[in-house]
Amino acid sequence: MNQFMSKSLSAIALLLAMNTPQTGIAQAPPLQTYQPKATALSRNEQILDQQKKADPSRFDLKTYPLSDRYLTHWQESLWAIGVLAPEKEYVVQVLENVLSLTTANNLSDPQKAVIDTAIQVSHQLYTLKPAVYSKLRQNFLRTIDSSNDSMWVAISLSAIAKSPIYPSTDQSANDPLILKNLVTKVKQRFPKWSQDLHLKTTLQSLTADYQQNPKLSSNPNLGDLLKWQIAPQQAQMYVLCRPNRDVLCVTVLKDRDGQFVRQGKNIWSASLLLQSIHNLDWNFTNGRTPQGIYRIEGISRQPDDEFFHAYGQFSLVNLFLPFEDGVTEFLPKQKGKFTGSLPAYQNLLPASWRNYEPIQQAYWAGSMGRSLFRIHGSGAAIDFFRNKPAVVSTQNFDWNASLGCLSALEIYDDRGSLLKSDMPKILDVLNRVGKGKVEGYLVVVDLPSTSDQPVTIAEIEKYIK
Repeated sequence: MNQFMSKSLSAIALLLAMNTPQTGIAQAPPLQTYQPKATALSRNEQILDQQKKADPSRFDLKTYPLSDRYLTHWQESLWAIGVLAPEKEYVVQVLENVLSLTTANNLSDPQKAVIDTAIQVSHQLYTLKPAVYSKLRQNFLRTIDSSNDSMWVAISLSAIAKSPIYPSTDQSANDPLILKNLVTKVKQRFPKWSQDLHLKTTLQSLTADYQQNPKLSSNPNLGDLLKWQIAPQQAQMYVLCRPNRDVLCVTVLKDRDGQFVRQGKNIWSASLLLQSIHNLDWNFTNGRTPQGIYRIEGISRQPDDEFFHAYGQFSLVNLFLPFEDGVTEFLPKQKGKFTGSLPAYQNLLPASWRNYEPIQQAYWAGSMGRSLFRIHGSGAAIDFFRNKPAVVSTQNFDWNASLGCLSALEIYDDRGSLLKSDMPKILDVLNRVGKGKVEGYLVVVDLPSTSDQPVTIAEIEKYIK
């Protein structure tokens, strides 16, 4: 993706470039127990604003052509569709109109940026509500057949893989051979697919799914990873998840001496959600948080209440991938970002984990240009996004998914009073362990399980002991 498109997408993706990282004293700002933007009246106004931006009149191509002038208009309107997930025929038609351009030639950068947003929202709605948005399947198939944009082809292939044909009365319609044939077609259309990271990672993931159930596949010994220190005298945070990222992850922390931080006799822990609003995989912009190693370095202050809706009222913890600019020292005593080879990245892991491909996702995501990961709360209402999967409604409805970041609990009542938030305790423990600085490493790992239940502290304890 070129610089123009990345910049354009950031407007609707609510990225954090406006936040200046601060690596000094990391004390949390004063707690505001009341937030006017969290009142029931303000919440209703936020939804009304999204409804206005999703109005059918805003998608008239004659009035609002896909051009630089109307780039923000289109991205805001498409984002509103993603927020509201309206079960309306016009929504399907709007998305079909934009996705029809994936096979066009000589597209301008603004047009490509709008298509980027549209295909991400389409992936979200098609995979989470296939019964309503089943018509989009033909657009994904046509993109796979004829588009020259490898990222759009990869997202389309991902969408087809995640959702069965709907409705289907023919058992053969969902035959795995259909997807396998699509994989073969993509490899034929893109002979150098192994040199394209979007295609390579997507195709490798689908091939692995043919061969094994990710819930049942095994990791290397978790104890090796929990005992390992990436660098001496550096705090190390672990975020342990299930392959189903609709399930909450748990984070635990080791201090600079390699000892797990405890509250009394119990290991300190907090819950985080590492799911993508668009239900995209880790290898796409705005996809779910990649597994692997991140550098923790400083915080980003909440700049003002304009962004309360996205990030909540507390400071955000800065995370840096390999190859990402802005970090002071990815590796201790080595100024600047990590620029090493894959073997150099692997050497940051214990020997038993170095050839485990999923934990290399952070390395490849950094190579692809993903950036600006944060641990943050959420000022959005818990029902702001209208298409949460069923598992979320039963297990963790109070959390909101993000655009790749690690989302912490932050909820308010109808009067705007803060009820619960985990960011203060996360900021506090990192500050205490770092003796006034927020720095160290974070490791994200999916732990397979036969059930969609969160990783428990008891599960972690047995490896520590």
